[in-house]
Amino acid sequence: MPAAHVLLTELLEAADPAATGALWRLGGAARQLDANVIRVRPGARGDAYVENDLDVLLVVAEGHGTLHRAGTDEELAPGTLVFVPRGERRAVSAGEAGLVYITAHRRRPGMTIGRAATAVTAEGGEAPCLLPRVCAECGRAAEEAAARFCSRCGERLPAETSGRS
Repeated sequence: MPAAHVLLTELLEAADPAATGALWRLGGAARQLDANVIRVRPGARGDAYVENDLDVLLVVAEGHGTLHRAGTDEELAPGTLVFVPRGERRAVSAGEAGLVYITAHRRRPGMTIGRAATAVTAEGGEAPCLLPRVCAECGRAAEEAAARFCSRCGERLPAETSGRS
């Protein structure tokens, strides 16, 4: 799991110069935020898409490029900070030297099959510990206290702390 504290300059210096895509991702099971450092190769353009669920904050760290959205093109340069609301069609393209940017957004909720999400409530004190319900592989917390397998990736959930076998 990547560290939550990293120096961006060191991350970029240590990365393979040919590496593209996510160079770093925020890790940890109990977080509410997702963040990534993305590198786009020189001249590349991503496919346009619509993110229906999440607003995204984008910060340019290196290089130049263009954010194509809502029928307009916005120039991206180091230090540019852009809010991209959910439901807006967007694509990013890199300039001649490539582009490195950081994204931050609310963590996408895990998939549920056939039932609505259930809330964990506590009466007269703190909420119960959810660690026995957190998948060690992907970090998703199971909605059901008696769950034995992760509904996202299928890994067995920790049994030793929950009394399950």
